[in-house]
Amino acid sequence: MRTRFLLSEVRIGLRRNLTMTFAVVITVAISLSLLGIGLLSNAQVGAMKDYWYNKIEVSVFLCGALSDSPSCSGGVVTPDQRLQIQQDLQALPVVQSVYYESQAEAFQRFEERFKNSAIAQNVTVDQLPESFRVKLKDPTQYQVVVSAFSGRPGVDVVQDQRTILEKFFRLLAVLRNGALLVGLASVLTAALLISNTLRIAAFNRRRETGVMRLVGATSLSIQLPFLMEGIISAIIGWAIATGLLAALKHVIDTRVAPLLSFTKFFGWNQVWLSSAYLLATGLVVSILASVLTLRRYLKV
Repeated sequence: MRTRFLLSEVRIGLRRNLTMTFAVVITVAISLSLLGIGLLSNAQVGAMKDYWYNKIEVSVFLCGALSDSPSCSGGVVTPDQRLQIQQDLQALPVVQSVYYESQAEAFQRFEERFKNSAIAQNVTVDQLPESFRVKLKDPTQYQVVVSAFSGRPGVDVVQDQRTILEKFFRLLAVLRNGALLVGLASVLTAALLISNTLRIAAFNRRRETGVMRLVGATSLSIQLPFLMEGIISAIIGWAIATGLLAALKHVIDTRVAPLLSFTKFFGWNQVWLSSAYLLATGLVVSILASVLTLRRYLKV
């Protein structure tokens, strides 16, 4: 009987404040969607880091005819220097593999990359340096190779691809943090709207709650229907937000991923994990806003 009465009160409350309830649901859905986009942005940055960092190589460029660094003052790298550099690279415990790229191979790769550019017509084989492309077991240990071979005779420059990617990922981190801040601000807005809606509902039903208190109803019994209204609105908003995130993932898989095949995107597991976080956030925000509002305004 108590359960039936509670459900009846919740249904009456939602019907009486249908417009405000609709506004709460839409606001919660948009707020959680924005927060979910921030969470998926964070997952996307992580996926791209894992993908690209595993492909990072350290390039050890050897002295050529056009090299002007102090370590190349002795001229073009000699065969003995080249062999010793290769052996020392392979002996490093952080190195997984070492690939030697000749000037001819470097020129071929250059032509493939800039085949439609006018710059390719002004570059010759002897202008490109030979190099060792080093694959590391742990990409974060690139500094070991840099410190060991920078300035060594026969080595022109040691270039780490991670330094280039770090700038890109710093930009992505700024965008990710911005999305998370917008999402959190939207969730705060939803909490204020839930609080305002419950305050209006409590005012409109003050006579009924007064009668319930007179017949011996506890504060929990009086406040529970209002609390359930806020929770139900949050759950409906969360369901809509989850649908929007799933639609976003579908668009990425079908439209974006085929065009950007050079990188990796977050998976469906990240979508469901973000949805779980959104549900928890929606419930916590709704319950806190409801409890604080009812304690202040539902005094009979």
